[in-house]
Formats: sequence, structure tokens, C-alpha cells
Amino acid sequence: MFPAKQAPRPVVTAAQRTRADIWQAVANPTDLNRIRRVAAAWSSGLTEARAAAFRDGVKAEGRLLDPNAALPRPAPTPGSYSCRVITLGRQGGKGPAFQKFQPFFCYIQVEGDQFTIVKQTGSQRPAGRLWEDDLPSRLIFLGSLALGNEEEARAYGDDPKRDMAGVFERIAPFKWRLVIPYPHNGARLDVFELTPVADQPK
Repeated sequence: MFPAKQAPRPVVTAAQRTRADIWQAVANPTDLNRIRRVAAAWSSGLTEARAAAFRDGVKAEGRLLDPNAALPRPAPTPGSYSCRVITLGRQGGKGPAFQKFQPFFCYIQVEGDQFTIVKQTGSQRPAGRLWEDDLPSRLIFLGSLALGNEEEARAYGDDPKRDMAGVFERIAPFKWRLVIPYPHNGARLDVFELTPVADQPK
């Protein structure tokens, strides 16, 4: 007599969560779509700016406005930064296709195992967290906007009209950028430049 053959036991393996799985579980569907379309925002924003006679202005910004400028190891250094923002393109065709704004201060710190960014000055102050992504050349920004005299920005997800989502990249030694595709201000793209400074804002 031969022993009866036992049916093979099923092997259950847990699917490993990737870095992208974690931030995608936090992002709302609208912001997830914005981040997926960041390349399209770059393309349309730059095309509109150049077509509106801002070709020289775009060129003068060098790597800051080069969609392919991202370098490895995007994690920033905690501390105070001089920041400025450039907007590209206009959704709906209203307003300038290229705008540069005055510099302001922002601050990067570490909370737990995540970086946070806070714009320290001005009437509109983005703030949010940076999440690791499967692409090693970028971090994902999910945040919100504080207005006027509000001491703190609302948590991401509390008010969809204030939510912000984008891509954080290192583009040169001691220089980073935060790219916000299809922001609520009507541009195709907001590009924040971040450069570390020794002096803190007063």
C-alpha cells in the first residue's frame, strides 16, 4: 500500500508595499492625478511661456526650469532656505504665461522619519510633508495652504481647496526645487526654488 498523496498546500505571500504605495494611500485622487501628469504640466507650461515671448526668461533660469534636471539623493538639509517661485502657463489662457515673484523664507525640518516644509513669510504659506517615492530622484510633497493670520496650515485632506501636491527634487549642489503641477492659482506649473541660508528670518 502506498500512502495517499496529500494535496499541495497553498502558499500565501503578502504583497510588499512600495514607497509609492504609502504616499498614494494618503493622496486624494485629484492630487494623485496631478502628480501623474507632472510631465504634461512641464510640457504645456514651458510651451506657453516660450510662445508668449518669455523664451529668454525661461532660458535664464537654467536647470531650475529644465524638466530633466533632477539629480540622485533628493533629501534636503534641515534648516532655513531662501525660496522663490515661478509660475508657468495658464489654465484657461488667462493671465501671464510666465511670472517671477519676490523671494521669501521657508524652513525644512525633520518630524519623526519625514521632512516637512513650511513657508514662513507672506500671506499664502504652503506647508506639508515629503514622502519617499519609488523613483530615487524625487520625493513627493503633500501639503496645504495657510492664509492671512492663520498660525498653521490645515492638515492635508482637511480642505481639498487648499490641498497641494507636487514633486521635490535636487537640481544642483545645495539647490532644490518643489514642482506643483496644476495648482489652484490657475497656472500650469508652480516651481519653487530652495537655496539654504545661514541667517534665519526675523
